[in-house]
Amino acid sequence: MPAEPNSLATWTRALHDEEMPIFSNTARKIQSVLADNKKGAMDLASVIMQDPNLTAKLLKMSNSSYYNPSNQKMVTVSRSIVILGSGVIRELTLACSFFEAIISQKNKDKANEEIATAIHAAVQAKSLAILSGDSSPEEVFIAALLNKIGEIAFWCFSNKQGERIQVLMQAGKSQQQAEQEVLGFKLKKLTASLSQSWQLGGLIEEAIGTTNNDRTKLVDLSHAISEASKVGWESEAMNQCLLELTKISNKPIKVLKDTLQNNTKIAVKIAQQFGAHDASRFIQNNHLESDDTLDSHEQPLPTSNKKQLQFQILQDISNLLCGDINLNLLFETVVEGIHRGIGMDRSCFMLATPSKNMLNEKFSFGWEKESIQQKIAFNLTANPPNLFYFASQSAHGLWATPAQHDAYYTAHIINTIGKVECFLLPLYTNHKFIGLVYTDRAITHQPLTLEELSVAQHFTQQASLGLNLYRINK
Repeated sequence: MPAEPNSLATWTRALHDEEMPIFSNTARKIQSVLADNKKGAMDLASVIMQDPNLTAKLLKMSNSSYYNPSNQKMVTVSRSIVILGSGVIRELTLACSFFEAIISQKNKDKANEEIATAIHAAVQAKSLAILSGDSSPEEVFIAALLNKIGEIAFWCFSNKQGERIQVLMQAGKSQQQAEQEVLGFKLKKLTASLSQSWQLGGLIEEAIGTTNNDRTKLVDLSHAISEASKVGWESEAMNQCLLELTKISNKPIKVLKDTLQNNTKIAVKIAQQFGAHDASRFIQNNHLESDDTLDSHEQPLPTSNKKQLQFQILQDISNLLCGDINLNLLFETVVEGIHRGIGMDRSCFMLATPSKNMLNEKFSFGWEKESIQQKIAFNLTANPPNLFYFASQSAHGLWATPAQHDAYYTAHIINTIGKVECFLLPLYTNHKFIGLVYTDRAITHQPLTLEELSVAQHFTQQASLGLNLYRINK
């Protein structure tokens, strides 16, 4: 940020467009998917897999004991959506994207303190939601996590203005007074403005705004607990929080206090898993009793190399081929196996029309599009032939290169996908062409190999096998 913004509107615009564009884009696309009844798990997976770092972080968190207490191993986004549900994955994606946008080695103590408070409150909020019988504890978690998103974003990216606010606070002014004097507005207003700009909606926006219901009260109480724990677990502020909790849960105060203190230890680990290591130390130092010791080192999940990942995804596919076959999930897992297992930049699954003269996108991964409604389509015509027609006539697929297949890169193909090296893998059932998988490295421009073609062909064969089994059992 070359020159700091000087108003609420310019701060909102700078954070939305310049400092946190990936989060802005992800939040908008997720909301678009979930707001459209015609969109499903594949569309949600497509949003997630546009960002490899987000995909890796999401799968890591999906496999953590906090989100996956049953310890069902998930190596694909597709499976994580099936196991955890679209709602949980939506909240987890927002959280992972948020931390990816704000976590930095340059973060100042004040920024890490705000992040620590948010994570601590979020873990407490989910626990309170479960105690109160809430139908969607994950939604309460994310509402508490993002309840002060303006404050967190400001302290992560501010410079001189943040320093001036802290000087005024050290001189005896309250934080809100200092914010108003330096900025001309309170950071709570920045939170509300960003929430609207990012179209976060739902409980997130209700809790930020003036809505007062049982669920927003859980969010407010979780932040009150987080603040009270800084003063002390025996403080009057904590006693008031515990009294409120007894009304929600009908549990004795001793049990509730033990639960809250255990939640705090969990919050330290969650912060570490999100990559917020400095914030985790603030939780440990500010919110835990001095005699509470906790291992501050996160135990990382084992990382898989490509061959291990391929094997694990093929195991998932084998399980999908047993019993009733869900074709959508099968195709999505196959394409994810190719996309992530080989390490491709863009992948797309296309189905042929009944007349076999067109290919229409069913879903895609890694594709930057202005809108999720934007779909790719290609003609399948022999005159003039193009890459997709040529591939549809092949039993084993096509490894296309501009040097060898120049004539097949028509103007429409170049305008749509570029003139890049790619694999086109046809899908057949009963010797009839029904569609294909397209995949390339148009972003990194890494060369493709014969071994990678062989792996991609093997994954595609699993899709054909599943389709044939589905038709036999139908």
